Amino acid sequence: MTTRSATVTRTTSETDIDLELVVDGSGEADVETGIGFFDHMLTAFASHGLFDLRVACDGDLHVDDHHTVEDVALALGEAFDEALGDRSGIVRFADRRVPLDEAVAGCVVDVSGRPLFRFDGEFSQATVGEFTSHMAGHFARSLSTTAGLTLHAEVEGENAHHEIEALFKCLARTLDDATRMDERRQGTPSTKGEL
Repeated sequence: MTTRSATVTRTTSETDIDLELVVDGSGEADVETGIGFFDHMLTAFASHGLFDLRVACDGDLHVDDHHTVEDVALALGEAFDEALGDRSGIVRFADRRVPLDEAVAGCVVDVSGRPLFRFDGEFSQATVGEFTSHMAGHFARSLSTTAGLTLHAEVEGENAHHEIEALFKCLARTLDDATRMDERRQGTPSTKGEL
């Protein structure tokens, strides 16, 4: 099987990002964004999705965390889109629920090439460390935009750390399931012949 991987460089006046993704990896991560909790979430994402992920981001954290989180998500989505190519042979659809103590997150994904994001839930605290909690949903939205995902996500719980971590792990497991190769399938998983 051809290695499904991509390298993305994204440079704006707000962030400077170098990102490498291997879809069929072993869960290795080397992440430096300047936001400790975000690094923790990206490392968990790589580990639970079995993606190899390297992220180096120099962002305008003197402003806030928004640009860094958003732009890393956009770069990661772009990497998935590039690595998956025409999506030949993938499972395409997947859904998961992942708990973390009192919190639980759910994700349903279609690797369709058509970006759409819906989110249901609220985070119990406004921030976790230097990470603004609502940025977890924005991360998922931005990822779905450039990766071409239809993604429905939900979260509930009592502790924002747990809620956000469950969401990142759930998203990783769902993407791992949906991007796996289906040995029974020839070509792109669509009756139209392309995604």
